[in-house]
Amino acid sequence: MASTVTTEQAAKAPAPSRPGYGQLLRTRGAWTFLLPGFAARQPFAMLTISIVLLVQHTTGSYGAAGAAAAVTGTSMALSAPWSGRLADRYGQRAVLVPGVLVHTVSALSLTALALAHAPLWALFAAAVPTGASVPQVGPMVRARWGVRLQDSPLMTTAAAFESVTDELTFVVGPLLATALCTAVTPSAGLVTEAALTLVGGLLFAARRSTQPAVTARSGHARVEHASALRVPGVRVLVVTFLGIGSVFGGMQVSLAAFTESIGEPGLNGVLYGVFAAGNMISGVVCGAIAWKVTPERRLLVGYAGLALASSALWTAHSALPLAGLGLLVGMCIAPALITGYTLVEALVPAGARTEAFTWLTGAVALGQAAAVTVAGQLEDRLWGGAGFLVPMAGTLLALATLLALRSRLSAPPRNLTVARGVGHREPVAVD
Repeated sequence: MASTVTTEQAAKAPAPSRPGYGQLLRTRGAWTFLLPGFAARQPFAMLTISIVLLVQHTTGSYGAAGAAAAVTGTSMALSAPWSGRLADRYGQRAVLVPGVLVHTVSALSLTALALAHAPLWALFAAAVPTGASVPQVGPMVRARWGVRLQDSPLMTTAAAFESVTDELTFVVGPLLATALCTAVTPSAGLVTEAALTLVGGLLFAARRSTQPAVTARSGHARVEHASALRVPGVRVLVVTFLGIGSVFGGMQVSLAAFTESIGEPGLNGVLYGVFAAGNMISGVVCGAIAWKVTPERRLLVGYAGLALASSALWTAHSALPLAGLGLLVGMCIAPALITGYTLVEALVPAGARTEAFTWLTGAVALGQAAAVTVAGQLEDRLWGGAGFLVPMAGTLLALATLLALRSRLSAPPRNLTVARGVGHREPVAVD
């Protein structure tokens, strides 16, 4: 009888709550870094289009405008991992405060030089520090979620939430920058970007209670800081995210060229909006699911879907099928991004996670910059829409790497240590 009562009570017991967005946003202290973090990351999506519109207005050349934007993007991609590494080593505030100050001064200098019709080399000289000093707020927010949630099932939800936030940023930012540059003055976009970076970055840096702790180190010991790139799984993820960057870059160029070739250039924004909407929708859904499949398998399946969908883009000969394929590609990107960021939590020691996140962010930016260049050449030399071959090639190469090295995505044993100073040891993954 006792066992019967127990069974009945178990049947009436409430099911465990699923890790949803409501539960995530009720995490103690979350809003204290989410709101300033959203303001501080908004300029990230405004920078490229603001530079293009300003430099094109002052020089009359899209080539010069694209070159200045490319210098900025490459500088950002190369410096982002070192910014993350410094944040892990010395604290986010120690990197953010000087970073936003340098970025503000550099962006305003670039604006002044462009308005003064300075030579292109001078614009490049200002573009380098402008890109190098872009604050890596997205990775820093993800690192703060890791502190708050530890090994909670909500980590996947947090990764999805951040993916949706990133996508929203890349929808709102360019629209805001374009409106300012066209309705106010061509310099308004870059000036606003600098102001938002300064105010949002300083407010975010001020939330010291939520930032990851810096590991105490002896003042007399030489400290060897282990890079997140030493973790084999992170290197696999970097290649994976380069492929994702090729999709973003290839889509931007190829959609514009395709709509121009069919005589409907106004459809460019609509088609890219469909692509972005697919990303946002799948990101929201992905974060609301209580997954039972391992992250490694989710990444393999999701990335295979992304490669398959990207491989079909070049076959579209009209706007409607291209919109459908773009929606499908967008829906495949978010699960891959979310799962990749989730894997970092298991693969990388807490003291190197901000750096790991910035390696992935930088890989997307670098893949995007390379894809824009190659896709542009294909569009000029072949046919309208030939640039869609770039996302296909990028994702297929990344998928092949992922399949060959998938074993490296398994979480390493936590009892391995590396000496970081006299009497100080910390877990770390090794080759």
